[in-house]
Amino acid sequence: MNTDRLQPYLLTLFRLVAGLIFFHYGVAKLFKFPEVAIFEDVTPLSLWGVAGMIEFALGGMLMLGLLTRPVAFILSGEMAFAYFIEHVPHSFYPVINDGGLAIMLCFGCLYLAAAGGGPISLDAMLGLDRRQPAQCGARRGKR
Repeated sequence: MNTDRLQPYLLTLFRLVAGLIFFHYGVAKLFKFPEVAIFEDVTPLSLWGVAGMIEFALGGMLMLGLLTRPVAFILSGEMAFAYFIEHVPHSFYPVINDGGLAIMLCFGCLYLAAAGGGPISLDAMLGLDRRQPAQCGARRGKR
């Protein structure tokens, strides 16, 4: 079975799920839903509140695939910042400091910044991203 044809659609699915995770954390921080003890004292202009605004707005854009590359790059930076500010002071090791999700989201978004949003995205539908993987493969002679 040739799985190469599935790659662009799995990229789209990956982008959608990553955006949903960011959006979910933004909703939890800003709107207190669902109620999470660690987010109950978050105010909009606190460090966590600003992170929630970024995650809410850019997570939504990532889900839609709108301006995927710059949005993913900003979210990657946010997760790197979050890891070093919040997790590293507790321990160097991700399994101890609970920073595994931040690392995965950081590098996942870095990948999306390089790869784009996939064929099912507003970028593709509006013609905003002309460097989609399917088009790059076609230029190299792959069909």
